[in-house]
Amino acid sequence: MSMLNKQQFLKLCREDPEGLYQVFCRLESAVMELSSQVRQLKAENELLRAENQQLTQRVADLEAQLKRNSSNSSKPPGSDEFVKPKSRRPKKGRASGGQQGHQGNTLKMSDTPDEVHRHQVHQCGNCQADLSGQPADRIHRHQVFDLPEITLQVIEHQREEKLCLLCGEYSCAPVVKDARQSVQYGHRMLSLLVYLTQYQLLPYQRTVELVEALCGQRISEGTIFNAVCSAAEATKDAEEHIAQELAAEEIVHVDETGMRIEGRRQWLHVVSTDEMTHYAYHEKRGYEATQKIGILPRFQGRAIHDFWKPYFRYEFLHGLCNAHHLRELAGITERYHTQWSEDMQQLLQEIYQQVELQKAHSTVLPKDMVRSFEKRYRDILRAGYLAHPPPQRSAQPKRGRTKQGKARNLLLRLRLHRKEVLAFMYDFSVPFENNLAERDLRMMKVRQKISGVFRSAQGAQMFCRIRGYISTARKQQIPAIDAVKAALDGNPFFVPQPP
Repeated sequence: MSMLNKQQFLKLCREDPEGLYQVFCRLESAVMELSSQVRQLKAENELLRAENQQLTQRVADLEAQLKRNSSNSSKPPGSDEFVKPKSRRPKKGRASGGQQGHQGNTLKMSDTPDEVHRHQVHQCGNCQADLSGQPADRIHRHQVFDLPEITLQVIEHQREEKLCLLCGEYSCAPVVKDARQSVQYGHRMLSLLVYLTQYQLLPYQRTVELVEALCGQRISEGTIFNAVCSAAEATKDAEEHIAQELAAEEIVHVDETGMRIEGRRQWLHVVSTDEMTHYAYHEKRGYEATQKIGILPRFQGRAIHDFWKPYFRYEFLHGLCNAHHLRELAGITERYHTQWSEDMQQLLQEIYQQVELQKAHSTVLPKDMVRSFEKRYRDILRAGYLAHPPPQRSAQPKRGRTKQGKARNLLLRLRLHRKEVLAFMYDFSVPFENNLAERDLRMMKVRQKISGVFRSAQGAQMFCRIRGYISTARKQQIPAIDAVKAALDGNPFFVPQPP
């Protein structure tokens, strides 16, 4: 329909009001149809906007996941590809290698050599005169440190048996404790097998090859397994004693990592200090596992961990690993290019540096410095919340909580657990990070990479017990192989001996 001007419209009203009414009805119907289409398009537009936002977020999450490495997340360094991540440690301007005052390990001349080979001069190197009967004017000493030829030493124990002429009965000398079988390996040999498999993490077959190459003796894998079983039984009391001591400590480090046992993913838990280590595995990762292991339920001090929520079900004090926070903040900075995350990294590192400086002559930071750090901490969090507003609710409601994203989750943790994050600032005995527990777990992952999974629960349990015993020995400057031999001899080093 063409547009009517005013005169035409008035003429139509006078001459054909019925036709005008029909035109009005058609227009009203068209307007209603167009309004319905507009509402439908708006609803579709909202859905498409929400879907686009979700897809954009998913793409960003996938891109961030591809960029994750050990420097901006909790991924271990072994998972990094090709390029080594850049270290966040501040440069100190020192050259690489040993520093001034460092005690080196250079070979030193021995005053009591095991063998001396004299190389004589029989004639003059100039005029060829005979010098055989002339004493030496000087001696030039050269020493070579080398291994002697390794061979198994066979020690035979002969037990006498005598006939009593009075009663006619035979009497035999008692059985030697370390030689109950007619032929067997000694404790030092068994200690070597346990040391190679449980500490150096060699597979059984490679251990067999190594022993044969060094000693010329072919041993069976069954012999190795029996040695490991004996060591596990001999260190049982030591494991219980370590657990008791850890439960009474003021500060412990706790962590967990996945292990493949009997074809299923299970979890290895560690509780450790600078002097002790306890390992245990469980099919669960959380509260049920720690309850079964039994150390944390008795613990009353402060546990350092990486914010695994089941730990917060215990009423002891907590300290959060700031090495994790620094990595997460670095990842957020790389992804969102936000200033607050970079400022928080700098603040945590600055507080740590001040704590290290103050430790030399004090046990606490000055109160005004603490208040200043706390204010900066709160200001940075406020900036973070402004940079990451709450996510928009989806047009189609979903069950459960709305995902906040990594940035807001970290902000929430830093706000709600400020005292646990800054525990190292308030108490100098609290460490800045949980690297001790991570180092104690690292070799467990190496073990799986070298030797594979644990095919039996018994093998995993023995490994945890022996490895915890050896780790404790190493932390107390006791050689691992000596600690294993002491256990096989019936005198594990960490268990108090009866008077």
